[in-house]
Amino acid sequence: MRSLIFISLLLTGLAINAAPIATFKFDNDQQEELFHKLSQDLRCLVCQNNSIGDSNADLAKDLRNEMYGMIIQGKNEQQIVDFMVQRYGDFVLYNPPMKPLTWVLWFGPAIIFVIALFYALRIIKAQRSDVAPQGMKASESERLKRLQAEAERTSHRQDQQE
Repeated sequence: MRSLIFISLLLTGLAINAAPIATFKFDNDQQEELFHKLSQDLRCLVCQNNSIGDSNADLAKDLRNEMYGMIIQGKNEQQIVDFMVQRYGDFVLYNPPMKPLTWVLWFGPAIIFVIALFYALRIIKAQRSDVAPQGMKASESERLKRLQAEAERTSHRQDQQE
């Protein structure tokens, strides 16, 4: 009985997660190839790093439908990409163009790495200069030897008591 309940719950869960796949009919293979290329080249705006072809979000479905309509109307790849960028900004592109508004995207990680490396080297250098050995006075050396001997005697006594 338990196995029957488990199997029915498993199948119900799979049915719930199954999303309907929209099918598009194209006039020729070039249109279909363009659709699939753009579906992978354009980013879903609401998903975490998914293309609109990989996403089941409502916005991604709308974008696929919009793209399909534009392809059927005979628009080329550049016209469709320009439309998406004009409407949603450069974020819709996985490879944004090099322009002043996107310099942070292109150079930001390298700048942050250089700054972090600079501070890491400064910290390491500061730690090395703080650790430089200094000579002890004779009285300090004698006191250290006495403390070590006393610690050894105390440790030895505790071992004998146990």
